[in-house]
Amino acid sequence: MTNQPYDGYDPYGQQPQQPQTPQGWPGQGYQQGHQGYDDPYAAQQYTQQWQGQTWETQTQSQPPVSAQVTAAEETAYLPPQGYVAPASAPTPPSAAGYGPATVAGNPRVTDAQRARAEGRSPIIEPGMQPAALTVLLGLLLAGAAAVGTYALLVPLVVLQAVTAAGWFRLNGMWPARQGIALGFAGALAADAALLASGRSPSAILGTLGVWVLLALVLQLRSYADPDERMYGLMATVAASALAIVAGGYLAADAEAVTVGAIAVAVAVLARALPLPTPASVVVALLAGAGGGVAAGSMTGMGTSGALLGLGAAACALIGHRVASYDYPSRFVHFTAGVSLPLSAAAPVVYVLGRALV
Repeated sequence: MTNQPYDGYDPYGQQPQQPQTPQGWPGQGYQQGHQGYDDPYAAQQYTQQWQGQTWETQTQSQPPVSAQVTAAEETAYLPPQGYVAPASAPTPPSAAGYGPATVAGNPRVTDAQRARAEGRSPIIEPGMQPAALTVLLGLLLAGAAAVGTYALLVPLVVLQAVTAAGWFRLNGMWPARQGIALGFAGALAADAALLASGRSPSAILGTLGVWVLLALVLQLRSYADPDERMYGLMATVAASALAIVAGGYLAADAEAVTVGAIAVAVAVLARALPLPTPASVVVALLAGAGGGVAAGSMTGMGTSGALLGLGAAACALIGHRVASYDYPSRFVHFTAGVSLPLSAAAPVVYVLGRALV
């Protein structure tokens, strides 16, 4: 058998034939006119280079692991033991309401964040400006009730709209146009039902039941997460209920509306005075009872206006406390802080008004 040279290589030292450059391997093929190797191991090394790098050649080309670790240790910078980094700048005294400034990029810590981290639930009351708006709206309700039913409807609609918007913002849901519109529409429907039924309180209960069912159906059609849908359902039902219940002023007697609205206005104004909380609550209740007596003497209720004023003031303080919950924003103070004291007092005004007038 005649030994033919393999691809330009003759193991017996014969002159190699002219090699053909393989296709598809640019830069790695043979060069024209090269000479054969006398050493077979050199030929194997050349053939191995032509086939490309293998696992063995890649492994051999890398430095040992110990060498790599040594190089990393040499290039790494480790400060000596006990080293303290110098301060880049002196820390100025912290401003009121914020923690000290930091140089590491950490945000300032507000009083709300610090209180939540410590497990406390801080309260910020609306203040004097929202209380002044509550007084204005209460006086409008009292004066409109003395004029007539349709005159009372104007400030009542404003109260119901602000109640629906304020409740959603108080729960951190903004903008919530669909929920606000639904709650306000429920209030308008309740007002229309009251006027159509001769101011019967059953119109409020019927509208409330229908709107709870409507809110449930709308939330079931939502594609949000289950927890988010439940949260939205509770906020929508509560906002609708508060706005609808505020229609109790329309169902109550005119004298009771006047006494109750004045009592709420006086109580909220007294609650905004800079007094300790226990003393402020007592002063507000006494002021509400006194306002009820004064308004009762003008409307013919007499001393029974004191009881109505006291009950309306107590409900107003509950609404005021709800609007102060857990660091509310300024928008909450000027919506829920204005409307909730009056909306919360509406059921008491209706019930005690029917009993005392």
